[in-house]
Amino acid sequence: MDFELLSGFSQVETIARGRAIRELARLCRTHGKGDWRKMKAVACIRLRNGRTRLAELHWYEAHGIGRKETKRKRYLD
Repeated sequence: MDFELLSGFSQVETIARGRAIRELARLCRTHGKGDWRKMKAVACIRLRNGRTRLAELHWYEAHGIGRKETKRKRYLD
């Protein structure tokens, strides 16, 4: 990640689940089999240059495996 999470997630949503995830085969091969979900939420982050921004974040998660591959999608402020 090129940022540090400063706040908890708000407005958490499931974007896709199971076979609806395009990267499902890669996720299972890399991190293990599980009930994978692609999630999105809003959070306050600190960038490498020290700026603090409100951003939309996407990640994959599965029960027993946890949150993987968190990505910043867009700034909201």
